[in-house]
Amino acid sequence: MPGNHNDIEKRLWGAADELRANSKLKASEYSLPVLGLIFLKYADFKFRQVEQDLKGKGSERRPIGKLHYQAQGVLYLPENARFSNLIRLPEGTDIGNAINEAMKAIESENEELKGVLPVDAYTKLDNSTLRTLLKTFNIDQNHPRWSVTLPGRHLRQDL
Repeated sequence: MPGNHNDIEKRLWGAADELRANSKLKASEYSLPVLGLIFLKYADFKFRQVEQDLKGKGSERRPIGKLHYQAQGVLYLPENARFSNLIRLPEGTDIGNAINEAMKAIESENEELKGVLPVDAYTKLDNSTLRTLLKTFNIDQNHPRWSVTLPGRHLRQDL
């Protein structure tokens, strides 16, 4: 998709502007919350793709579970750890705690991620900033492929 890199770049700069204006984080600390949310969005998208593929393949005797998703090469995401649920949290919810709990839930369901995810990075940010960041990375992924060209490199991801 030509020009898609401009949208990604604008979103990243928008996130940096939001953090600069509304947090006490130093510029060198922006990557942790931003990359964590991008990770959650990507993991949620892949999970929902496989969820669609697995629909109707389970039975009462053998319901679809964590191992079915992992066999398809995606992380199993508990309900509370899905970006699609985090973006819909009602006003007044402690979003920082909800995101931290989402990261912990993903680590507990996916052994290979133990100690890797930013599990305490989000309580430093206020709800308004976190809601804005969630909206910033709530990217429309209706296209089967998402292609990004950045200066000096080309990334192509199935989202």
